[in-house]
Amino acid sequence: MIGRLFHVFRNTPLGRETYLQSLYFCNQSGLSLKVYVPLETRFLMYLEHHVVQVDLDNSYLTSPENAQDHARDLADEAGVKIEFFEPTDYTASTLPEVSVNFQYMCCPRSISDLSSKIGLGYIGPRVRVIVHEARFPVLVPSPVFKEWHSLAVFFGGSANAFDALKHALALHRTTGMPLDLFTIEEGGRDQAHLENRLKDEGLAEEVHGCLRDWHVKKGGTLAKHLYDVPHDALAIVGAYGHGLIKELVFGSKMEAIQANLCNNLLIVGPRCHLPH
Repeated sequence: MIGRLFHVFRNTPLGRETYLQSLYFCNQSGLSLKVYVPLETRFLMYLEHHVVQVDLDNSYLTSPENAQDHARDLADEAGVKIEFFEPTDYTASTLPEVSVNFQYMCCPRSISDLSSKIGLGYIGPRVRVIVHEARFPVLVPSPVFKEWHSLAVFFGGSANAFDALKHALALHRTTGMPLDLFTIEEGGRDQAHLENRLKDEGLAEEVHGCLRDWHVKKGGTLAKHLYDVPHDALAIVGAYGHGLIKELVFGSKMEAIQANLCNNLLIVGPRCHLPH
């Protein structure tokens, strides 16, 4: 079965940029696109251990009379197969339920606040909860449409980093794009140690078969070294989080990446299913 990416369509110029990014991801990854054109500003997602209510701003309800036509025309132009999601189950009359039967989801940095208020260093709380609870990776697109031609994985040897690497390898098999690794040596995790970890996981041969460069940094913060990430790479990062009262905080490296890097991000959360 062909995998699917889920996209909440916003019929505005900024929404078009995000939608073009989803279409590009589908084209590169061999996915179809599942498109939701909302008629209400709220919907529920029943994730495995959490129910997330997503609150949209009113821009998502712009010109509903031609939203599907716009989404269909752009998909036809890109050559991507789409299907529209039509809610059938409602918790309340204006609270539709979204079935989570897809393999990826596109989430702008915030899906609940006006885009004019969103800075690069901000990922909204609803997006953070989806990342933390979902069994699928979340695509956080750049502010405007941007092609990517390589895969950049932040790799420090943690379980989250290995999960991100495995998703990157799956994308490489589909796209054929080269892989770059970015590592900061710390806590005894130097390149030799990580090479041994790759061998232990049975990944060394596949990684080196598609590896273009392994950037190993020996000091300083991750933010200091992000300039070396190619601007046209899809950045893939493993994330974990812990809940505060109203917020979800990622690990310090994830926070540095999302606050300083304007690449498209594929965030692999702690509950993600691993690719086969």
